[in-house]
Amino acid sequence: MVLGQALLLAVAGVVVGLLGAIGLSRAIASLLFDLSPTDPATLAGVALLLTAVALLASYLPVRRATRVDPLIALRSE
Repeated sequence: MVLGQALLLAVAGVVVGLLGAIGLSRAIASLLFDLSPTDPATLAGVALLLTAVALLASYLPVRRATRVDPLIALRSE
């Protein structure tokens, strides 16, 4: 459930970022060498990489939290 929420948030951020990158393509065109600002392969690669990093960043704490006994966690608070 937590990973699903993290994935939803990551995908929403990637979509907003892609729309922003496409919208600002004229401004960033001078910073790119031998690459179109709206190159689909580059945009897709970056989107996949950012989504994978977000999932890994949320998976590690989720995995650690599942190892804790819920009864012990409730008693400590």
